[in-house]
Amino acid sequence: MRDYQSLAHTTWDCKYHIVFIPKRRKKVIFGMIRKHLGKVFHELAAQKNCQIVEGHLMPDHVHMCISIPPKYSVSYVVGYIKGKSAISIARRFTGKSRNFTGGYFVSTVGLVEEMVREYIQHQEKEDEHYDQLKLGM
Repeated sequence: MRDYQSLAHTTWDCKYHIVFIPKRRKKVIFGMIRKHLGKVFHELAAQKNCQIVEGHLMPDHVHMCISIPPKYSVSYVVGYIKGKSAISIARRFTGKSRNFTGGYFVSTVGLVEEMVREYIQHQEKEDEHYDQLKLGM
């Protein structure tokens, strides 16, 4: 049985696979920034009654499977998380508040949530394998 959530007049299960990248696809998500961002993303999602079901921070992009209530649009929540986390990074680390690009990838999870979660968990291994293949060219 699926775990449905409820609002006043709605029962729902809306999950999305989201990917976004830093400016100029620089490999800047590492070390202290990586630890800080994981915590910040979860806090920001909770502020909008969202839940990050699965997430992985790569050096040059962010993957997350997030549950978003139907009262919010995906673009609103993604914009909120990217904007507020950029401000948090600027205050704590860099001084620049424009850390992420304006765009992002989104796909509905639907009934294959477990497959998407597994993909996110193993993304780093896939990227390493792809990088090795590129070096052989």
